[in-house]
Amino acid sequence: MTSTTDLQPIIGPSAWRGDELAEFSDWIYVLSDAERTELETLGRRFLADDPDLRTVAAADYPLDACLDLNAECAHQMDAGRGFILVRGLSTNEYGDPLAAAIFYIMGLHLGQPIGQNQMGDRLDHVIATSNKTLEDPSALPSRVRDRLPFHSDSSDVVALMCLRAAKSGGASSLVSGTTIYNEILRRRPDLAPLLFDPFHWDWRRQDPDSPQLTYTSPIISYVDGTFSTYAGSSMIFSAQSYPEVPRLTVEQVEVLQLFDEISQEPGLAIDMDFQPGDVQWLLNYAALHSRTGYVDFPEPERRRHLLRLWLKRDVGRPLVDQFGKHVVVMGDPAAPLKPGGRFRIGDAVTVNDDWGN
Repeated sequence: MTSTTDLQPIIGPSAWRGDELAEFSDWIYVLSDAERTELETLGRRFLADDPDLRTVAAADYPLDACLDLNAECAHQMDAGRGFILVRGLSTNEYGDPLAAAIFYIMGLHLGQPIGQNQMGDRLDHVIATSNKTLEDPSALPSRVRDRLPFHSDSSDVVALMCLRAAKSGGASSLVSGTTIYNEILRRRPDLAPLLFDPFHWDWRRQDPDSPQLTYTSPIISYVDGTFSTYAGSSMIFSAQSYPEVPRLTVEQVEVLQLFDEISQEPGLAIDMDFQPGDVQWLLNYAALHSRTGYVDFPEPERRRHLLRLWLKRDVGRPLVDQFGKHVVVMGDPAAPLKPGGRFRIGDAVTVNDDWGN
């Protein structure tokens, strides 16, 4: 394990700037005709088989033409920039069930889909189901149109498939956690070591049925040369509402605010103008994600609509103890669930408009 003393900047492909990446297109993987045809064929078989989303495996839908695609997605997440955008699926021609089936098969080959809510749903939706804003404490970030702060999700990998784009706005924004850390180290080397210390995170705000109010995790892990980030200062500040949580020090508040300020600086993030059929794969330990605010079309069926997968990706990544949302065992089949989970693709692809209202 690497000590936090004598900290040095982190170098490598995960330390990128958005304004530099935007000059190139090598972070976009455009499907070949053979790859697209294979995914469509497998997707149709998936629909016909109608497997249980909790037990279906990658081996049930083996890849041939898409082996290079799978390898490149895995490489970029594990040892590259931390993300990749796959383009070329004609989701506007498929219908939502086939698009979802293709997305799920792609996910099976990159990790284990895990539950995203108290019902254990493997496939979730990013779509505005009300006119709430983030100022409303009952609002779900995935179900409003506001710009979101940069954050990490509760999984190894978060993936998004665009079914329908917004009328305006709604770009997917990514920022390098490595670059943010390097900037903090350059500007305030006195504050950088605090990122390796545990903070209290608001577990109850994330999961209304959580057994405890908070859990603890550092923001930065650096083990055996592997750098990882877990961020989302809003949940740290929210945890301060519980009297039993230790008060943040002045220096801790400073480093959290500096982290957020740097993440919003012009040029640091890359904004992706999601197009129907785009699929984004993101390693939560490498990059933080957000989105710009957006305006929907007036017709409900034309609302901006993304599908989301959370994956457990077990590739032996070294992390410090109790890093991230360690209080939840990803993919635990014994985890208690509320009734109502939807574990068939035809059910899972249908939006629950009551969720988030």
